[in-house]
Amino acid sequence: MLHDLNMQYAIPGLTFAQNTKGFTRAVVKTPTASGELYLQGAHVTSWFPFGHKPVLWLSQCSNFEKGKPIRGGVPICVPWFGPNAKVPSAPAHGFARLVEWRMASAESKEDGAIALRLEASIEPFSVSFNVEFGPQLKMTLRTRLSSNATSSVTFEDALHTYFSVSDVRSIAIGGLEKTSYVDKADQAALKPATNGPIRITSETDRVYLNTIADCVLTDEGLGRTIRVAKTGSASTVIWNPWIDKSIRMTDFGDDEWPQMVCIETANVAADSIELSPGEAHSTTAIISVSEGHTRR
Repeated sequence: MLHDLNMQYAIPGLTFAQNTKGFTRAVVKTPTASGELYLQGAHVTSWFPFGHKPVLWLSQCSNFEKGKPIRGGVPICVPWFGPNAKVPSAPAHGFARLVEWRMASAESKEDGAIALRLEASIEPFSVSFNVEFGPQLKMTLRTRLSSNATSSVTFEDALHTYFSVSDVRSIAIGGLEKTSYVDKADQAALKPATNGPIRITSETDRVYLNTIADCVLTDEGLGRTIRVAKTGSASTVIWNPWIDKSIRMTDFGDDEWPQMVCIETANVAADSIELSPGEAHSTTAIISVSEGHTRR
């Protein structure tokens, strides 16, 4: 398989390799950016433009086991988000992050980016994931309902992005100042807009609905700003497990919570998507970073 991938898809700046657990990944290294993507889950685990520190966070305790999710990077959540209310035994966040995706294409772009396309079948949907590793990280998840379906189907999705930060207690997230949210860390209570940037001071699990706004993460400790722009997404989720929940998660280090925060590009709950047979929906996140004196 590895040989075939390199024969068919390797191009200057892109090779395929395996980690120590035997997981296959695409490795991008060009003059403009570096990154990695695992075929299980079409899971981006690393990206940073040339001259910058790594932008994404990956747990040192992450599982690299078949059929188990990778903790960190950009998990793909589809066709549901969180637990499945109708089937509690079903895997959290759906099947997409657990299955092996198929490479469909790889090409170099004019700006020096490497563009990959992967595909998978998540019944009753066919899904594709386009990702460009370049000066920006551009990711598009496209979900199509089979034309053979007998009725419309509603689904949720998310690009569940984990960002690396100096200390989550000292960052600020702007863009959602005027948006109310569902506080899943407080019995899903509906909370009013904060009228100020988000500050993380305890376990945080917020679902901001009906928002198309960009989010801007300011991290003075790393001397950088990360912008998360999006299209086709009406929800934004902000998450940090804090102390107690970190201890309960076996694939998350007990002391790792200060170094990460999730800003998730999503369509969940009241913003879920309904497709008629043959219809498709695309959710796109575009991540960019600017730094001052902090260099890699």
